[in-house]
Amino acid sequence: MRVTPSFVLATLFSGLALVASSAFTYSQELISFPTQVASVDLPDAPEPQAASSPSAQQEPSGDVERQQETKERQEAPTTPAGTPAHTAVKPPPQPKRILGLMPNYRAVSAGELPPPPTPKQSLKIATKNSFDYSSFVFVGITSLLAEGSEAHPQLGKGVPGYWRYYWRGYVDKTDGNYWVVFIMPTLLHEDERYYAKGQGRILGRIAYAASRVLITPDYHGKNGFNASEIFGRGIAQSIALTYYPSKDQAIGPFMQKYAYALARDAMTNAFREVFPDINQHLLHRRKH
Repeated sequence: MRVTPSFVLATLFSGLALVASSAFTYSQELISFPTQVASVDLPDAPEPQAASSPSAQQEPSGDVERQQETKERQEAPTTPAGTPAHTAVKPPPQPKRILGLMPNYRAVSAGELPPPPTPKQSLKIATKNSFDYSSFVFVGITSLLAEGSEAHPQLGKGVPGYWRYYWRGYVDKTDGNYWVVFIMPTLLHEDERYYAKGQGRILGRIAYAASRVLITPDYHGKNGFNASEIFGRGIAQSIALTYYPSKDQAIGPFMQKYAYALARDAMTNAFREVFPDINQHLLHRRKH
């Protein structure tokens, strides 16, 4: 079965229409709620017994609602990783970079429970991940490997072939970052940051880290299905079919690239989870 560009675009716009429809339905429910409350028949008010001046309640604004969400998260006894929040004794913190190279802006240290991300914060993280100097290095290495193994023979060999691999790989990475980290989480109110566990058996922590491609907290800190990762990667891979050779526009190659993207994210999370322990162990050995 060949997946044509028109099919990809139709799938993309159908997915966006579904998300937009859900958002529109949600907003309509919010708009109709006061009307439904006002239409409820209430009993006659009793005669006043004493003078009182109750203050009128105001509908919470967007800022008040976000403050309430933040308060709920901070009052929660545990983080989305299941570890105690804001404890005095904490596991090693997550660094901003892993091995001094790989950006780690999406990671939240074990025991920390920050407020839900704003759209501006999500956009900033997606942009920093996409245009960090390490992104160009990473794409350069993967493109060299792909060109050497002739992953896409139609792209050719040598310097021209390498360039064809390189720009496609960079667009893949950047497009995926914005869909998974910014666009889908903002629409679905999901928190795509990685909440480190930081304690327990190492195999259990690795399993937890890998499972975060399927599970993520919402803005209230409740874990649920990670639609941003699953659908965001799917949309990004569908778009990629429009600029890869026709031989790769089949369901088989598409599913292989999609599975690779999810597996790469799972392995990245696993490395995020264990690196603070490795780093602390190495630093401890250096001091002694």
